Amino acid sequence: MAKVDVVMPQMGESIAEGTLAKWLKKVGDEVKRDEPIFEISTDKVDAEIPAPSAGVLAEIKVPEGQTVPIQTVVAIIETEKGVGVSGVGGGEKPAAAAPAAPAAPTPKPQPPSPVTAVPRAPTPTPSPQLQVAAPGTESADDRLRRRSTPLVRKIAAEQGVDISTIPGTGHAGRVTRKDILGYIEAGTPPAGAAAEAAPTPKPQAPTPGGAAGQWEASPWPGDRVEAMSRIRQLTAEHMIFSRRTSAHVTTFYEVDMTRVARLRAANKQAYEDRGVKLTYLGFIVKAVADQLRRHPVLNAAVQRRAIVYRGQVNIGIAVALDWGLIVPVIRGADELSLFGIAKAMADLADRARAKRLKPDEVQNGTFTITNPGVFGSYAGTPIINQPQVAILGVGAVERRPRVMTLEDGSEVVVPRTMTMLSISYDHRIVDGADADRFMSDLKKELEAFPENGV
Repeated sequence: MAKVDVVMPQMGESIAEGTLAKWLKKVGDEVKRDEPIFEISTDKVDAEIPAPSAGVLAEIKVPEGQTVPIQTVVAIIETEKGVGVSGVGGGEKPAAAAPAAPAAPTPKPQPPSPVTAVPRAPTPTPSPQLQVAAPGTESADDRLRRRSTPLVRKIAAEQGVDISTIPGTGHAGRVTRKDILGYIEAGTPPAGAAAEAAPTPKPQAPTPGGAAGQWEASPWPGDRVEAMSRIRQLTAEHMIFSRRTSAHVTTFYEVDMTRVARLRAANKQAYEDRGVKLTYLGFIVKAVADQLRRHPVLNAAVQRRAIVYRGQVNIGIAVALDWGLIVPVIRGADELSLFGIAKAMADLADRARAKRLKPDEVQNGTFTITNPGVFGSYAGTPIINQPQVAILGVGAVERRPRVMTLEDGSEVVVPRTMTMLSISYDHRIVDGADADRFMSDLKKELEAFPENGV
């Protein structure tokens, strides 16, 4: 009787855990290979996860609503009919089985009290090792042993926090991003800082969660209180983390889309005949992909004191859903034609809304585009999608008056199809001149979009 482990997949580069939102199958149900068996929720995506193998769902190890680290075994599938429910894993066979059981519940040290504000009895793991680990090279098991993820260690290094002093609420006492952000928000002072804090008139004992709690709203009569969904909580954490990590600067460029509008009108029907909708956003994604090759610092990432220039151009497109926001990724966008980009955008958006995205389709983006203009927004200042260093916001494409200079030097006001593009960039490695050169070249390409590029 062969058994296959079903694991919590990694749904994004900086994602170290996921919430098992819903089981779509019950113990004893037959499942087909690639048939959805459970839903997960992370700050990047709500998605249905397919079965790695056909067989019978023999055991569910993680209940609905529980958050576990990536690569944790959440269920067991028996690849032959027979034993319905089994307790302990026997033989493992198929190649599909991902890095197996160590990521699950073996080492369970007693978790420290989650409410202790002053750190006591840190886990026996030596603390220097926790902060020095090389990013991006560890397995899930190594990260688990160190009680933290590279993301948590990065926050700790930037904020001067010793991870070993933080009570971890994650699997096996692991310090999660929520733990370290909560620890920082609570205003727990670093060594020596307490002495400098000037005493205030009322010396009352601070409560755990102090500073953060002061800004929480209290419901009034007639208010409706609704718990945040898991994807909303994680998105909030991700946005706060991004603002804290990157030195955000935003610049705006008005772009004349009249030529693009004409090309779109002339080719719209031909695209629809091939089953693809030709949108303004498709032209923008194509032009951005071209320019990222010419301006590699906008397609980079920060690794401590080094700049990682990405060899791939993978553009994430933010998709607004009824239950949150996700960013599926068009891989190798610079190698696709306008038709290829339009087709990929439509496919990813449709499957995002149907919760049919695969884990690798929301990972490894190098640049993000968000399009609030579809709702009528004139312009915006989007927040960078970590660990990227820039994000482009697209405003509404609409007819506006514009002053144009004629050949004889006279000026006229004419209606043109216009949009406002904004780029938020990380000023740690992207200078204003870098961002402006990128945006200037992007504007030129869109205003003189080649006819043979459609």
